[in-house]
Amino acid sequence: MTSSNDIRATFLDYFARNGHQVVDSSPLVPRNDPTLMFANSGMVQFKNVFTGQEKRPYSRATTAQKCVRAGGKHNDLDNVGYTARHHTFFEMLGNFSFGDYFKDQAIEHAWTLLTRDFALPKDKLLVTVFSEDEEAPVYWKKVAGLPDSRIIRIPTSDNFWRMGDTGPCGPCSEIFFDHGPSIPGGPPGSADEDGDRFIEIWNLVFMQFEEGPPGTRVPLPRPSIDTGMGLERFAAILQGKHDNYDTDTLRALILASAEATGQDPDGPFRSSHRVVADHLRAGTFLIADGVLPSNEGRGYVLRRILRRAMRHAHMMGAREPLLHRLVPALVRQMGAAYPEIVRAEALVIETLRLEETRFRSLLDRGLHLLAEEVAKLPEKGTLAGDVAFRLYDTYGFPLDLTQDALREQGRAVDLAGFEAAMTEQKQRARAAWAGSGEAATETVWFDLRERLGATEFLGYSTESAEGEILAVVQDGKVVDSAPAGAEVAVILNQTPFYAESGGQVGDGGTIQAGEACRIVVRDTQKKLGDLFVHLGTVAHGAARPGLAVVAEVDHGRRGAIRAHHSATHLLHEALRRKLGTHVAQKGSLNAPDRLRFDVSHPKPIEADELAWVEAEVNARIRENAEVITRLMTPEAAVAEGAMALFGEKYGDEVRVVAMGRDEAATERRGNYSVELCGGTHVTRTGDIGLFRIVSEGAVAAGVRRLEAVTGETALKLIDESDAYLRDAATLLKARPQELAERVGALLEDRKRLEREVVDLRKKLATGGGAAAVEEIGGFRVALRNVGEVPPRDLKGLVEAILQGGTADIVAVVSTADGKASVMVGLGDAARGKADAVTLVRAASAALGGKGGGGKPDMAQAGGPDASQADEALAAVRAALG
Repeated sequence: MTSSNDIRATFLDYFARNGHQVVDSSPLVPRNDPTLMFANSGMVQFKNVFTGQEKRPYSRATTAQKCVRAGGKHNDLDNVGYTARHHTFFEMLGNFSFGDYFKDQAIEHAWTLLTRDFALPKDKLLVTVFSEDEEAPVYWKKVAGLPDSRIIRIPTSDNFWRMGDTGPCGPCSEIFFDHGPSIPGGPPGSADEDGDRFIEIWNLVFMQFEEGPPGTRVPLPRPSIDTGMGLERFAAILQGKHDNYDTDTLRALILASAEATGQDPDGPFRSSHRVVADHLRAGTFLIADGVLPSNEGRGYVLRRILRRAMRHAHMMGAREPLLHRLVPALVRQMGAAYPEIVRAEALVIETLRLEETRFRSLLDRGLHLLAEEVAKLPEKGTLAGDVAFRLYDTYGFPLDLTQDALREQGRAVDLAGFEAAMTEQKQRARAAWAGSGEAATETVWFDLRERLGATEFLGYSTESAEGEILAVVQDGKVVDSAPAGAEVAVILNQTPFYAESGGQVGDGGTIQAGEACRIVVRDTQKKLGDLFVHLGTVAHGAARPGLAVVAEVDHGRRGAIRAHHSATHLLHEALRRKLGTHVAQKGSLNAPDRLRFDVSHPKPIEADELAWVEAEVNARIRENAEVITRLMTPEAAVAEGAMALFGEKYGDEVRVVAMGRDEAATERRGNYSVELCGGTHVTRTGDIGLFRIVSEGAVAAGVRRLEAVTGETALKLIDESDAYLRDAATLLKARPQELAERVGALLEDRKRLEREVVDLRKKLATGGGAAAVEEIGGFRVALRNVGEVPPRDLKGLVEAILQGGTADIVAVVSTADGKASVMVGLGDAARGKADAVTLVRAASAALGGKGGGGKPDMAQAGGPDASQADEALAAVRAALG
């Protein structure tokens, strides 16, 4: 039997031999088409190549593209498990020509590959062509020798492909396989074409025209080829099956489900096994591509897929989480072709276990309540909308699960009643919010959140993505258009820009719609929890809702922020290991140029402690260990040793970031640091580059603040420090390693010289030990203007003069640094008869000062006007006279 892996390899190998570039599958979340929820065909990643917006280094390509159809206009979810060929996840094999070959070669490649490499019987194949295409039938006759009876002309749009209302378009040619007359059904175009006898296996799109305004269509200058062949459908034919679920890959997953549940794979739960197998693939690949379960957007579609599979597992009697136990079976089947699911296996298992554990309690309770409500209904009666809403709003049982459970009983839900109850609940929430104080000033954001829903964040896995402008806010008001130069706040349906939270600053970058509009984003903020608001300036053109744009994060800035944020995690753990487990984060800032980290600690962190911490962080950086992100409940994360970050609000599910290695930390799965964190991080610790602590100090009682830098900023800081050292060494005529000793010697010389200067000034001020005095009011008084003598030396001068025994009262004034200081001292003969405080205040008033103080026998004051030094001494003289 030809395996699915063999089919994929044969297909890609054939086109590689024929000059095609083998291109890896793009992620399931499209980066270049904001109108798509998921990649649903092979051409999605080449859309901009076909339209001329992007150029590749090759003109021929071939891919095996992973696809999901479970949301938006491409939604097969409800049919999965009950038909032979509906899937949420499937693989599309394709070959593409970007202005290289056209119809004749495309037909020749398809026919050669099918009949030679895959050895399909030629008499089992027939084709359809668009009725107005006169070229394709000629090539089919020439290349394949098909008679007119097996070239069916289809006049409908089924055989004419369009990218959109305008843009590239062209006729198609579909290849069908005939299972023979034993299978009911007629050929395409016939009345019973919906039967299963004739199965489409390959569609060749001849991208030939440019669609303009209605009624206008012109030939493309470089016609192109876009083809698609469903691997599951083709594998069924090559493996002699009539049901995609009987092919090797899906059958292996069905058997794994049967073994885990103990239920016959082909028994009464046949459809449930199929649902589990299909949804396991979709869930695994979506999680591997960065989609995580949530209540909005793509995350909600993933949650719906997983919960549908989990409900079927529950129906089969599985009382413990099941899906995560089947992941290894899927990895064995498809991991070689798609290594991303090998790398993400641990994350997928963790996510599925968490989702199913939480869902089980919800499911048991919801089904019980639903059964109680259904028991009150007449046979085939419709469930009231307000009841369905109460199940959803009060008990967390989603509407789609209620509908799914009732469908099997032939019942429905009153959707109008459900929507009415939902509207009433929103009105109550709005009324409550409107009275919430300061937040009420931002009514515009509440209105937009209610109308637009949450913004989908793509920034964990990409820094560039297409999106659509949903709203433009200027001067606090929603506007239809904002011109060049306007300061705007822009909301997109999806964005790679991180909005400020958890200490990490918001991203900057650009939002651009070709020449129509360019917005320079300086910051991204989060409103009402999940509405991402891009703040910036319209550089040219006009910003308006409805524009399809490319949102591009400033890569260098984001990289620097990531490095600082990841270094903060390592710093936190290093501080706890050195200082003690009392250390806890009290605040942080992760910016492109630095990190700031506040921690609880009762005293200054010593220099040797900081040196140890810095060395420890750099050692973890040099390990270059992988940074691992998992999704868990906050409780489970903390139970495994994760630290919650200060100021962060956590929901039912959290991202857990682990980095560094420590085999002894068994409670943390051998990781050095494990924290709850919703920020963006480096891929490996080595990406941080280098870590350098810049400063440490107090910010509040019991809280210390550290500032540090990483990467290029740290290197620049080191380069600057080295330059300072070299300059200092040059000035001192010493080598850098001798600087400490040389500077120490200079400081000792300076202290010696300062002491000598003080002694000389004292001698000078005292007249060499015998200061001149004058008789005033019966006292021997020495008055001195000592000029540049520092104020700190005045007391010593006064005491020296008094000790000379020639004066009873001494007053000295210093005018150092342009300011005046005065000191008055009394000897034994003047104590009790005069007051130093009174005298010094008189001098201070003359200097333009106020007050002064000290003791009755020694007081000091000052003033701003040093030019009045002699007047200050005269004031002392007058006060004594």
